[in-house]
Amino acid sequence: MSSPSAALSSTKSIIHVAGYSSCGFYRRAASVVASLSLLFPSKLQVVEHEFPSREAYREWLIHGGSNGGPPSLRGSSSGVGFRDHAAKLLENTPTASSGAKAKQHSSSPFCWLSSGTDLDPAAVTEFIGGCDDTLEWCRSRCPQLSGPSTPPPAFFAKPIAKMTPDDHAPNHPYDYDLLVLGGGSGGLAASKEAAALGAKVAVLDYVKPSPAGSTWGLGGTCVNVGCIPKKLMHQAALLNLGYKLDLPHYGIGVTAEMVEKNYGMSADNEPAEHSWEMLTTNVQNHIRGLNFKYRVDLREKNVIYLNLLGKFVDPHTLETTDKKGNKGKITASRILIAVGGRPTPLSCEGGELAISSDDIFSLDRDPGKVLCIGASYISLECAGFLRGIGKDVTVAVRSILLRGFDRECAELIGEHMKSEGIKFKEEVVPTKLVKLENGDGSNGKIQVTFSNGDVEEYDTVLTAIGRTGDTSQLGLENVNIAVNPQNSKIPANYEQTCVPNIYVIGDVMEGCPELTPVAIHAGKALSRRLFGGSTLPMDYRNVCTTVFTPLEYGTVGYSEDDALAEFGEENIQVYHKYFIPLEWSLSQSRGEHQGFTKAIVHKPSNKVLGLHYLGPNAGEVMQGFGTAMKVGMTFEDLTETVGIHPTTAEEITTLSITKDSGEDAKASGC
Repeated sequence: MSSPSAALSSTKSIIHVAGYSSCGFYRRAASVVASLSLLFPSKLQVVEHEFPSREAYREWLIHGGSNGGPPSLRGSSSGVGFRDHAAKLLENTPTASSGAKAKQHSSSPFCWLSSGTDLDPAAVTEFIGGCDDTLEWCRSRCPQLSGPSTPPPAFFAKPIAKMTPDDHAPNHPYDYDLLVLGGGSGGLAASKEAAALGAKVAVLDYVKPSPAGSTWGLGGTCVNVGCIPKKLMHQAALLNLGYKLDLPHYGIGVTAEMVEKNYGMSADNEPAEHSWEMLTTNVQNHIRGLNFKYRVDLREKNVIYLNLLGKFVDPHTLETTDKKGNKGKITASRILIAVGGRPTPLSCEGGELAISSDDIFSLDRDPGKVLCIGASYISLECAGFLRGIGKDVTVAVRSILLRGFDRECAELIGEHMKSEGIKFKEEVVPTKLVKLENGDGSNGKIQVTFSNGDVEEYDTVLTAIGRTGDTSQLGLENVNIAVNPQNSKIPANYEQTCVPNIYVIGDVMEGCPELTPVAIHAGKALSRRLFGGSTLPMDYRNVCTTVFTPLEYGTVGYSEDDALAEFGEENIQVYHKYFIPLEWSLSQSRGEHQGFTKAIVHKPSNKVLGLHYLGPNAGEVMQGFGTAMKVGMTFEDLTETVGIHPTTAEEITTLSITKDSGEDAKASGC
């Protein structure tokens, strides 16, 4: 049997791998090929071409533009992309068939052999393919290691974060090894991890009041004005709904008189009274307890907590301001920006009268009749729990619900919310808000004029039209860091900004999912690279998330829409199912609603690209499937998993009906 190196060509092969930075398939292919080149440096050279976004990648590949890519990646301006140039030039060559294959390829990565290292279509000698084809190409170069039980060493390799040296040294002259701006989930996680690895660390956290005057303690958005209070209020809505629609049908609280009145049948309860004051008091007391625990935890982990606002003077120096306006200076070898984001304000006349998610969870009055502006998950979640505790709720939608999520699932969520009494004003935006006065001169309702001419009055107007990076007061211009003008977020590569010693994580980083666990994992991974010798990057691929609307939505991986756009309709199979959760089956009102699940499958590889679930306990259901997705679950793996019966999670493991079959996707029996 020949040696591994002998299995490679006698001359050095040059393989190019192009894709966009957040694409897991690109990263995997690039990592495997790079590992193989380390094993056989005289036989294989790798050239990577990484684009900042899927849009920029496709512009170069298909249309021939740069779309924001670096100079080395810029294509022609002829409207013909690199792919078609290369395919044309491969015609009438021994590898013409690979050229024909290349012309059909539109997803990431795009891998080819070349006679040189430049991004030149004329130098392409053979198109290899996408991720799976590239991995197979690597296997073929190590034949004696590619048996069924022993995969090649390259496939065990971990991806490497390619960081620019930041000149950090143990004997630096600064106050701290690491200074973290922002005491949210990501910043706290990064600071504690760095301190555990021996770094001298301080956290600057200063909460600027919302336009409505709301403030909070240490812990950031998630703990104070995000995930934690949102989930608690969502739970209040679920309990209230359960009291009305479920308890009587399970015999709870049912008297003989009620049975007689309903002719021996069970009936829904009348809506229960609800105390907004009691809910907000208990929620805020819980949050204050968490704030205190975070401060204690920082002290125990040897992290210095400073209640100061920081502004860059230079790459290693920040001007600080305390709550009394006193100024100071602090220096650090490395600085991490983890300031998160804030709700984007309403820009119409009178927009200052609207509150946001920064205010609703501590609102000191009953919200009454509410208008939620926006179709984001924050807007729909707030609308859902407010309606669930009995409020009159309207949602104003400019275009579509839940942009960026699966369209089919988003539409099912909208239908369910309408069935629960939430009103939707579609294809409108507010153009004017006016505060009315009561007859006694006190503040009254808010009069809202909409773009279609409608005028209505509300007790509370809540805006949730997006979030903006909280960077306006950081002094980034003093260190030549430019933010995205559309959202004020900071571009970065492996969490490193254009200034090597300044890093960024979490919601304030461009392209980062706005999810607390993502910020926590990214913060820990970064600190391990900076102070622990690790080279592992944060993996932003296949991150689970749940939208806590009345019909909860759990998802991981590609939406159906994105999968079709990325891989083509001919390469995608969608399995779907409607079902009624068993716990809803005793209530006639509940039984009118259905859960839903679907799997997005890549036909050539049988890999599951995306999973979607609508139903009870969506977060708990989806979490385990996220692990399976990260290790490359196939559809066969999914359907051969024995489900737990009777559960709604089991429905995912029994998917069998494809959309293109036209068969009825409603579940029946056990």
